[in-house]
Amino acid sequence: MRSKINNQTEFNFQPSNLQITNKYYAKYEAISEILDKNAKIVDAVHNDLKETLEEMAAEDRKRGAKFEYTSDTILRITLCQIIEGCSLREIVVRIDDSNYLRIFVRIFNGSMIDFTTFNRLKNQIRPQTWKRINTILARAAVKQEQITGEQLRLDTTAVETNIHWPTDSSLLWDTYRTLARLIEQIREVAPSVVGNKRLLTRKAKRLQQKIARKASKKGRSAEAIKPLYIKLIGLVEGICEWSERVTKTLKTGLVKNQFNPFEQATGQYLREQILHYRRLGERIVDQARRRVINEEPIPNEEKIFSIIEPHTELLKRGKAGKPIEFGHMIQIQQVESKFITDYEVFEDKPVEYKLIEPAIKSHKKLFGHYPGQLATDKGYYQDMEHIRQLEKKIEVVSIAKKGKRTPEQTYRETDPVFRHAQRFRAGVEGTISFLKRVLGLFRCYSKGWEHYVATIGATVFAHNLLVLARC
Repeated sequence: MRSKINNQTEFNFQPSNLQITNKYYAKYEAISEILDKNAKIVDAVHNDLKETLEEMAAEDRKRGAKFEYTSDTILRITLCQIIEGCSLREIVVRIDDSNYLRIFVRIFNGSMIDFTTFNRLKNQIRPQTWKRINTILARAAVKQEQITGEQLRLDTTAVETNIHWPTDSSLLWDTYRTLARLIEQIREVAPSVVGNKRLLTRKAKRLQQKIARKASKKGRSAEAIKPLYIKLIGLVEGICEWSERVTKTLKTGLVKNQFNPFEQATGQYLREQILHYRRLGERIVDQARRRVINEEPIPNEEKIFSIIEPHTELLKRGKAGKPIEFGHMIQIQQVESKFITDYEVFEDKPVEYKLIEPAIKSHKKLFGHYPGQLATDKGYYQDMEHIRQLEKKIEVVSIAKKGKRTPEQTYRETDPVFRHAQRFRAGVEGTISFLKRVLGLFRCYSKGWEHYVATIGATVFAHNLLVLARC
């Protein structure tokens, strides 16, 4: 049975005489104390990690090595990565080189975990678990009277996925090179499955580059690049058909056990990958043909913006600096102490006024009562009837109206209490800036929808720990 926490402690023989260093240490000491006081947090993480930890420990025993990492250590390294703003490789090096961070993550003088092992374990922590431990932390903060629920503010923001700017030609090229890479990998394992047919990767790349150059020149009509698109679409269709034949032949070989155990496992994985990307490729070919060749408008909801992150959504939020973003909307709800009591991640862009009711219900569940004051921006406004319904539960509802106002509405919005609540609402913008600028939430580098949501949850959890550590 894998232990959850390494309880062995070691002395720190290198105290600092610098105030800024001691302040840095105090931050992590406060976070460590919070985690130790709330054992249910590590319990929740351990439920996700215990099977993988057991597997890794068994693998190490076969090699004669000793696997010493715990669920608590993985959680603490994850927090370090977010707080320090490092990549997987960078955080492993930084902790390995820092005597104090080694103590915080409880590796001490033991061997440092490598970044691939850390990545594998970190990805085992589910989005639901991050949501749960955020709730555990919020309840503990309420119980210890570190946060109160008299005021509530809501806001939404976009978190980008890690994709390049999508064009039809770049998506077609992404499809070709991805399928070509997988076919080449199968050729290395089972050459007879693929055959001697040649891949035309360089030709596909040259076509994509020609399209990009011609499309960027002023005065070039859409008709001028259609012949190039027809050739590129033909290449992608060809590799999609080839990959379909490869998967069928490979399936026959797998069913008949024609390969050794390693080839069997590798072949099964590569077959699943090809099936996945071929399905996406066929959709990309269809949307390119309809958009470019047939000049047919396609709703954004039907488009694919990335073959690697197909869940990505196109967002138009009316921002002057970024009229178009690619990612997903998230909502945070925050109380007066800057603690984020709840958050939501939306696969499809929501209608904001519909988010108010679930938010105040979540608030009541946590604190036992509705907030005395609710403040949001204009995006949450529906109509005055909706405001009146909210005022039956909440004393001050500070949501400004969009567009022209009646004298009654103007009087309402110039009331000092309303304006004071709006000044409170503005504080959530600072929190969003902190999440993006300091904790790296401007863009999510994790792959896949599940890991995207988990990254949001982990960042919110790190933010809340920092807030409580300052108390």
